Amino acid sequence: VQLQASGGGLVQPGGSLRLSCAASGLTFSGYAVGWFRQAPGKEREFVAGINWSNSSTGYADSVKGRFTVSRDNAKNTVYLQMNSLKPEDTAVYYCGARNWPYKSRAFEYDYWGQGTLVTVSS
Repeated sequence: VQLQASGGGLVQPGGSLRLSCAASGLTFSGYAVGWFRQAPGKEREFVAGINWSNSSTGYADSVKGRFTVSRDNAKNTVYLQMNSLKPEDTAVYYCGARNWPYKSRAFEYDYWGQGTLVTVSS
């Protein structure tokens, strides 16, 4: 099983990025996917989660109203649309998968992608 996170980059404050999490060797059906981020010197923190079966979602308070998590059945891919980005959103973003439902603690996930770096700076 491999998860591939992509879409990171350098963006100015107020800008947008869309991250993707694609799976190989695993069909997301019946699973939940969580997005986490880790800034230098900090622990990995929950950002957003989605239950594949019913598309129910959840967000950390710090990103509510700015980030949106969604899925594409045909592509077996989960997205994280990030708008109104702030410098404090700078981190390596990871996607993880586990049997549903999504959880907010990283250790409860079984599979992880390699991470994609998001830098918000002017």
